[in-house]
Amino acid sequence: MKQVILGTAGHIDHGKTSLIRALTGIDTDRLKEEKLRGITIELGFAHMDLPGGERLGIVDVPGHEKFVKHMVAGATGIDLVALVIAADEGVMPQTREHMEICELLRVKKGLVVLTKTDLVEDQDWIEMVREDIVEFLKGTFLEGSQIIPVSAATGEGIEGLKQALAGLFAQVEPKSADGPFRLPVDRVFTMRGFGTVITGTSISGRLRLGDPVVIYPEGLKSKVRGIQVHGSDVEEVLPGQRTAVNLQGMERALIERGNVLASAAALHPSHMVDVELGLLQSAPRPLKHRAKIRFHTGTAEHLATIILLDREELKAGERTFAQVRLDQPTAVLRSDRFVLRSYSPVQTIGGGSILNPIPRKHKGAAKREAAKALEELFNSADPDIVRWHLRDAGWAGLDEAELRIRANLPMKALDKILQQFMSTGKVVIYDKDNRRLIDPDALREMKSAVADILADYHGRFPLKAGMAKEEIPALLAKPVEPRLYNFVLRHLAEEGKIVLEMEWVRLSTHKTALSKDEESIREKIEKIFRAAGLQPPFFREVEATLPGTAKQRQEVLQWMLAKGTLVKTKEEIYFHAAVMAELQERLTAWLKENGEITTPQFKEMTGASRKYTIPLIEYFDAQKVTIRIGEVRKLRGG
Repeated sequence: MKQVILGTAGHIDHGKTSLIRALTGIDTDRLKEEKLRGITIELGFAHMDLPGGERLGIVDVPGHEKFVKHMVAGATGIDLVALVIAADEGVMPQTREHMEICELLRVKKGLVVLTKTDLVEDQDWIEMVREDIVEFLKGTFLEGSQIIPVSAATGEGIEGLKQALAGLFAQVEPKSADGPFRLPVDRVFTMRGFGTVITGTSISGRLRLGDPVVIYPEGLKSKVRGIQVHGSDVEEVLPGQRTAVNLQGMERALIERGNVLASAAALHPSHMVDVELGLLQSAPRPLKHRAKIRFHTGTAEHLATIILLDREELKAGERTFAQVRLDQPTAVLRSDRFVLRSYSPVQTIGGGSILNPIPRKHKGAAKREAAKALEELFNSADPDIVRWHLRDAGWAGLDEAELRIRANLPMKALDKILQQFMSTGKVVIYDKDNRRLIDPDALREMKSAVADILADYHGRFPLKAGMAKEEIPALLAKPVEPRLYNFVLRHLAEEGKIVLEMEWVRLSTHKTALSKDEESIREKIEKIFRAAGLQPPFFREVEATLPGTAKQRQEVLQWMLAKGTLVKTKEEIYFHAAVMAELQERLTAWLKENGEITTPQFKEMTGASRKYTIPLIEYFDAQKVTIRIGEVRKLRGG
């Protein structure tokens, strides 16, 4: 069944609550103070059955200027508006402000209810008020809409209003249940025997009994214990329903109006949002860059700072792109509407729509570029929105869950776009387990950066066989997560551009070749260490006898280690590889014959001092030739 919510709007004491009572028999003023003062302070809720049998949910909002923030909260999720204007007063200040709020929130349909007609005997006066209303509505979404005179006191016009509402009900398009469930909380209370209950208008997705849910932006987890719609128990909630949800194991004090009840992983809290923003023609003054404002979205009100990206001020009637920096985090999606109210004095000045719910901070010269990028996003079709966010993520990449939050597209539509992009190479999955994605341009940029680092390294250390794999990320211009970095290396290796050798990386074009002077150094080092056998000198002891510069000697030493000519067992202790191979043969033969060897026996075998024998036997342990068991070594696997 189609779900439709009607919201009231209008000046204080124009008869909104009395009108709802006449339509539904429900008194939406539930607070003692409301009864005493005769004005609506908080949001009220009711429902009515239309002549065709459809059920219409109703939200009654306060008319007093002090409670406009409650009106904004109540207007969230409404499909139709009944603009209530008293026949004895006509259009008043809150009539105008409420109408502006409805336009900012993109309410598309409604009608005007001319109330308190029983108080006006002069029909000419009523006609004059009608003419004023028609003039007032020009250029708004209510231009040309019905103006229905009624009296809640006498019942005159009530049946005609019900028929008109039924006609509007039929014009509202059914809402899709695709996407995550979201319900901005407008009321929270405790019921004896049930615990914490929250209420609100569901704006997307579906919710069932037993479903896990999260309260955003705090991230509080709970489970649905019970659901009611219009006072009746139900097992499922669809978009557009006035809903009460009983939460399991949740403290009342942890939740407040402005929170959002949603599916797990549906939202991502943020202290910033990028927006498309318009300032009302009625705004009393320009909106300055870095001005303090009141930011209303869903049922929440936040104090915030407005960052104008391409100008120092926004004049009345102008539109632009901006970043809103919030004092407290919010949890919204792309295309969510918002209303701006001035910090002081408090009045509605503008609004617009969310473009990027999880942006990075824009500052300095980059602000103008950010404005251009947001204009592109604002004008993009669905596939281009997905590409925009992948490009915006850059080297960080995105997982599919975050992309869904950023793009806020129907699940099937996003899946179809991603499948097309993957098949055409417009997106790359670099982590299949976590479904992490990266834009191919960012991947190419990263691969090029790694290749440039290696080329620079080879230029500075031509004799080194390669660069340590773990050193490269620190030299990249931007942070790269380990899985993406390893994916980049594998890609480069598969393309034949680099060679991976254990923990070393080199360009495939890199060849180590010694110059004539370096070859002379190599020959002398090899001769010294081959002749020294198992009691070689420290390298620092022979370095001064070698030809060339100190840099050349160190580079040749590292080259010989990389080539396997020399073997390092401990800091400053190097053996010739042939000497080590001969010793390994003797050690293996001994162990095959005797089964085990002690350290003194190994020392006797080498004929070397303890300074060498301990590093040597530990080297063979590390190479998995031997294994230490207590005080002896045995042949590993023997």
